[in-house]
Parts: sequence; C-alpha cells; structure tokens
Amino acid sequence: MYAILDIETTGGKFNEEGITEIAIHKFDGHKVIDSFISLVNPEKEIQPFVVNLTGINNKMLRTAPKFHEVAKRIVEITEDTVIVAHNAQFDYRILRTEFRRLGYNYQRKSLCTVDLSKALLPDADSYSLGKLVRSLGIPVSDRHRANGDALATVKLFKLLLAKDSEKAIIKEVIRKEAQGELSDKQLDIVRSMPNETGVFYMHGKEGDIIYLSKSTDIKKRVNQLFTKTGDRSRKLAKDTKKVTFEKTGSELVALLKEHQELLRNRPKYNAIPRKRMFSHTLCLTTNDYGYLELKSTPISQCSEKWGYFNGDFSAKNHLFKITKDFTLCDKLNGISEARGSCSNYAEGKCKGACIQKETVEDYNIRVMESLNKYSLKNKDIVLVDKGRELGENAAILIKKGSLVGVGYYDLNHQINNIHILETLITPINGTQNANFIIESYLRKKKTLKTIPL
Repeated sequence: MYAILDIETTGGKFNEEGITEIAIHKFDGHKVIDSFISLVNPEKEIQPFVVNLTGINNKMLRTAPKFHEVAKRIVEITEDTVIVAHNAQFDYRILRTEFRRLGYNYQRKSLCTVDLSKALLPDADSYSLGKLVRSLGIPVSDRHRANGDALATVKLFKLLLAKDSEKAIIKEVIRKEAQGELSDKQLDIVRSMPNETGVFYMHGKEGDIIYLSKSTDIKKRVNQLFTKTGDRSRKLAKDTKKVTFEKTGSELVALLKEHQELLRNRPKYNAIPRKRMFSHTLCLTTNDYGYLELKSTPISQCSEKWGYFNGDFSAKNHLFKITKDFTLCDKLNGISEARGSCSNYAEGKCKGACIQKETVEDYNIRVMESLNKYSLKNKDIVLVDKGRELGENAAILIKKGSLVGVGYYDLNHQINNIHILETLITPINGTQNANFIIESYLRKKKTLKTIPL
C-alpha cells in the first residue's frame, strides 16, 4: 500500500518551513482508495516567492486547520504504507519536522519517483515533475498546488509500476530504513546546529575530528551529510558521535579557517587541500612601445605575477572582465589577434593603445588600477566583512600583501587603532594558498569594505 503525497510550504530557512497545503492519496497499486486534501495554517508568514509560485497567501490560511488538528488524519491514512512523492526526501523531511514539533516520532518507509524515473525512464530530458509528466502526455492541473501535483504523481507512479516488469527496482528503492531518516541522536545533533555561516566539526568516539567543513548554513549541511547515500557517507554518519561548530558570520573567514584547520587536523573523511591550490596568474610585461600587457600564464613561467587562479580558464575570464571594466585593449591583452587596431577601438570601447593613439602613461595607470583592485600585492589593509551578530564586524588583517589573521570588533576605534586591532586578531598562516582564497573571494563578492592601514 502506498501514500502518494505532495506538500506545499511557507519556504524559509531549512527545517523551519511550515506546511501550507497537503494532499495524500492512498493507492493500492491499482486505484486510489482514500484521499485527504487540506490547506494548513502554518502559524507563520509565507515567503513572497512562494505566494507567487503557488497562489496560496496568508489570508487564505487564517481559517485553515493548524497542523496538530490534521495530524491524526495524516497518521491514519499513511499507516502501514510507503510514502511516495516526487523528491520524497523533501516531503518526508517536512512531515517528520512537523510531527517532531508535536513530540511525535513519525516514521514511514519512502519511495521517490525522481529516483524511479531516472532508472525506468533514462532518456527523459528532465525529471522535474511538470516537464516529466508533460513529456509523457500525463495531464496536470493546478501545478504547484498540493492536490494537482499529488494527482500527477499518482499517474506517473502507475506508469512506472507498469514499466518495472521485473519489480527489481522497486524492491531496491524501497529501503528498510527510509532514505533521509535520521536516528534520534542525529536528529538531536541537527536540531542543535544553527542556520548560520561558520565551520563545523564532526567528532568520532575518541573526540577526534573526522570531518570538518565550512558552510553558509551549518544545520542544512550537517543534515545533508547525515542523509547522503554512498558507502563513504554512510560510514561518516555512523562514525560521527558529536558535532561542534564555530560561527564566523563572514564566509571568507570560514573559508580561511577551513583551509588552515584541514591542514592542521587532517580529518580522515576530508580530502586534504593540494599543496598549491592555484596554477595560473596574470603575467605583466611591457611591449616595445612601453604599454603594459597582461596574459594568462602558468605560475612557473612568469616573473611579474598578479593574482592567483586555479586554471587558465579562470585567469582568462578575469582578464576579459577587467579589460572590459577598465577600457583596456583587447589586442594588448591577447584577446584580439588583429593586425591593426582592435575591433573595440572602432566601437569606442578601446582608447587606441593598440595603435599608439593613447598615451602610455594614461593606459598604464588604468592597467595598474585594474590589477590593484583585486590583488593583495604589497598592500597593508583590513578587509571588513559581516560579523557573528548584529553590530559586530569581522576583520581580516593583511600586511605587506600577506594574511596576518582574522578577528572581530564592534567599535570603530578598535579598527582605527592598529595596536588594539592586532590584539583582537587570531593569527592565520599567510601562505600563497591563503592569498588565493582571499583574492578568489574578492573577485566574486562585492560586499567587503577595504580600509587602508
């Protein structure tokens, strides 16, 4: 017996969503023998993007039953069934979360029609519910509403059952323990984690760190690690006896701490960072006319290096960006192979350095501005980022182009006085890899404030 369901939620932080609508169809393998469909008052606001997607708004739910009022009916209709849903791990997790809030440990086996479809319909262009059922000619109405999607899943499931002539796949996918189901101890661990940025540490029975990682949502990432399939993931989940964490606020601080502590602790389930995380740089040379030229070059082949990149593609991408943003010359930077002026000159996007129309001094100033914007080279600065709580800031101290350490402050005079600032800083090794992490972050993010020392 199967309970084919679909759930709509409020959206929001992981494991903090509320149910706004639920539809369950009890299916005996041939026909639907019972159904339960209801709006649900989540007792919290619905995210605007969810309102736009589903059409369900807060006003519609004011008089709807709350979850505790429909919980008994859900238990009854799903009793002795296998939960079936499109992306079952999501729907099953949401149900278990709501029941846990009531102090009830809700457990069912589960079956995912995404997994089944990938095995039985390997040539499908997409496995999203809407696109998949349309490609199969299955009619669907009220898309992104619980009953419309649940009925479409019923029809899809009937088709998949018919295709599974050997019944081998269904036997394999219906697990003795439902996918995504956590033990009580793991549930307690996940509950204790914050939905915040930082570094978390998974400890073995002796207290040793067996895995660590940075995340912008620690709770979500720990839950994912506990529910992932694969031998290595299952071993990690089994060996983890405790999880601790350190909030950083700043993603950059989390990245730097993760790198340093991977090298220091070398956890058994982590891949240790390569000795050198980068391979290319922007190499600065001067042509016969005195104009500065830039080119993506392997680190070992350049004497005047500007920036670290993890490959030729990444370096060239950045070169294209700064050439455009600073009105540099495609020809001088090796992007164009024109014999005369580059094509951008005719379009007014190049000032003519390619044919010596722009002065060497003016052009070279812009080249250096483009390099200095994203590079730490020879700089004495503090990078200011988000702190761990309201009113606090993270400070990343750079001296002579090298990382000194990271710290936190909440008063401006603390950062304006270098002696006070240095006492707040926790040292981190200023390696080339640390510079690569910082410069890569600066190229992707625009949120950091830079204060010269």
